[in-house]
Amino acid sequence: MKIKETPLKDCYIIEPTIFEDDRGYFFEKFNEKKFEELTGMNGHFVQDNISKSSFGVLRGIHLQKGDHAQAKLVSCLEGKVWDVAVDLREDSPTFGKWFGIELTAENKIQMYVPRGFGHGFSVLSETAVFAYKCDNFYNKESEGSVKFNDPDLGIDWKMDEKDMVLSEKDQNAPAFKDGDF
Repeated sequence: MKIKETPLKDCYIIEPTIFEDDRGYFFEKFNEKKFEELTGMNGHFVQDNISKSSFGVLRGIHLQKGDHAQAKLVSCLEGKVWDVAVDLREDSPTFGKWFGIELTAENKIQMYVPRGFGHGFSVLSETAVFAYKCDNFYNKESEGSVKFNDPDLGIDWKMDEKDMVLSEKDQNAPAFKDGDF
């Protein structure tokens, strides 16, 4: 497994070492000990979530606040997504910055999104199955969100807004400048 820094503080890309032969492939998806040694971050996860979405679905920008904040290790198990992390930690040198990467079933890349970040993705394939490993349990009262097309963030979702399929919650999310992170 290779760990690469992103331009955002404490946000990492994890590239697995894949062993392939005529039978298929094998790779270690996650190793807590290696992750902690290479990043200095806590790699203990307590909840796994899976979502399936069709082309154009945009989920985000979501976060859990306060004592229920979550770090996430995200990956695409089927299809292709454009995955985005936004640093919402006001004391961070990269506050208000975002980073995006294409996650696919083929490239098997994962992104570690630390606590205090917002997260979202847009589906670029016909369908996509997306996996989240979370280091804290979900709490409805601690939900937060930021408007997906906020001009202060300027996120490129790799698709036209006319093609986006959004939940009512995501359509009505607060602006970044009004955020309660």
